[in-house]
Amino acid sequence: MSLSLRDQLLKAGAVSKKQHQQARTQKKKDRKSGKDDGSAANKAAAQKTREEQAARDRELNRQREEERTRKAIQAQIRQLASDHQVAKEEGETPYRFNDRGTIKKWYISEKQLDRIANGQLAVIGLDDQYYLVPYRIAEKIAERDESAILVLNTRKEVDEDDPYADYQIPDDLMW
Repeated sequence: MSLSLRDQLLKAGAVSKKQHQQARTQKKKDRKSGKDDGSAANKAAAQKTREEQAARDRELNRQREEERTRKAIQAQIRQLASDHQVAKEEGETPYRFNDRGTIKKWYISEKQLDRIANGQLAVIGLDDQYYLVPYRIAEKIAERDESAILVLNTRKEVDEDDPYADYQIPDDLMW
C-alpha cells in the first residue's frame, strides 16, 4: 500500500516528525471546524465535469444507435430488393427515370414498361444499383425508407362501369 505524501516526506527526511504531527492535527481541526480548504469548489467542478461528460456520452450513444438503426433499415431494404427483384428483360423500348436529379435510361421490354406504367412494378435505387420489384414489395420498402423508391406509379383500378373501356387509345394519336 502506498504512503501518503506526508508520510513519504517524513520517510525521506524532508520534514521533521514534529512538522508531520502538526500538519496532521491541523487537518483534523480544520475538518471539525468546517473550514473550507477549497475542496468544495473542486468537488463542484468535478461534479459539473462528470455531468457534462455524461451528457456527451448520452448524445454519442444516441447518435450511434441512430446510425445502427439506419444501417439495419438499409440492410432490410437491400435484402427485400434483391430477394424479390424482377429480372429486367432487355428490349428496344427506352425507359427514363429520375435518380435524385440524374436522368437514367434503361432499355426494357414493352411488357415491363406497361407494368411500370400501371403501377405493378416499381424502380428502387440502392447504392448505385437499380431493382425492379413488385408493387407490394415497393410498399414495404417505402415504409422503411421513402427515398429508396425512384418510381412507384399509382395502381390503376379498372372501372367496370366505364363505357369506353373497350376502346383503345392509339399510341400515335396526334392532336
